[in-house]
Amino acid sequence: MNAQTEKRLVAGPAGQIEVAVDLPPAGTAPAGTALICHPNPTQGGTMDNKVVQTLARAFIQLGWRAVRFNFRGIGKSMGTWDEGRGEIDDAVAVLEAVRAPGEPVVLAGFSFGGYVASRAAQRLAEPARRLVLVGPATSRFDTAPVPAGTVVIHGEVDDVVPLASVLDWARPQNLPVTVVPGVGHFFHGQLPLLKSLVVRAFDPAKL
Repeated sequence: MNAQTEKRLVAGPAGQIEVAVDLPPAGTAPAGTALICHPNPTQGGTMDNKVVQTLARAFIQLGWRAVRFNFRGIGKSMGTWDEGRGEIDDAVAVLEAVRAPGEPVVLAGFSFGGYVASRAAQRLAEPARRLVLVGPATSRFDTAPVPAGTVVIHGEVDDVVPLASVLDWARPQNLPVTVVPGVGHFFHGQLPLLKSLVVRAFDPAKL
């Protein structure tokens, strides 16, 4: 994402997983690790997706270590597409590899990555501090119920994951959804707004 991005390979259930780590400004001890899951790899999703990078920038601004990674079969990550099952395993493996013991964790994801984050959250021994789901693929994958306080942001005119599907998923949970008017699935032209919404949800003082 920038000159300070550290690339590494970590062990995963299907072989090595390619990981990118971005730290907050020098002299700032990270508040924790924010693991960000990318959109569907069968449709071109990678850890370099613009929404994923926008989420990383938001967490860096908030003082968190931002960790992106490529699901199995993408970039330098080994393995092949597993229809969402093994990709949850990948997320958990990356978190185990990069997280310091007892360190706070935020799980985030865009589209398919939102589904993965929701399912990975169920596998953690210690609950994530918070979840951030952008355009979660509720109409395409069995997205898990999430804790109260989860941040959900969706475009009003999303033509990949209809807003109605996200509202149907959120309604039984009494979970608020932030709807961005006139915006589609990829937040074209509205990435700065998306970043500010995430930052505001965590710490209004940093806007």
